[in-house]
Amino acid sequence: MTFKANGNDIELNEAMDLKTWLLSMGYRLEVIACELNEEIIDPKDYESIILKENDSLEVVSFVGGG
Repeated sequence: MTFKANGNDIELNEAMDLKTWLLSMGYRLEVIACELNEEIIDPKDYESIILKENDSLEVVSFVGGG
């Protein structure tokens, strides 16, 4: 199965929920926001969303500064 994440093709060998994928990629859930197929996803829903063929995911990290 292939989906896009931040414009890159990602190949998965098995079904995976969004939270598991994010953690496997090293994302810190407390400092990111996700948009899946042009819809902002509430972090409490990450575990219940199964990534699907042709999904389009954007992951944005928050950074501090001053």
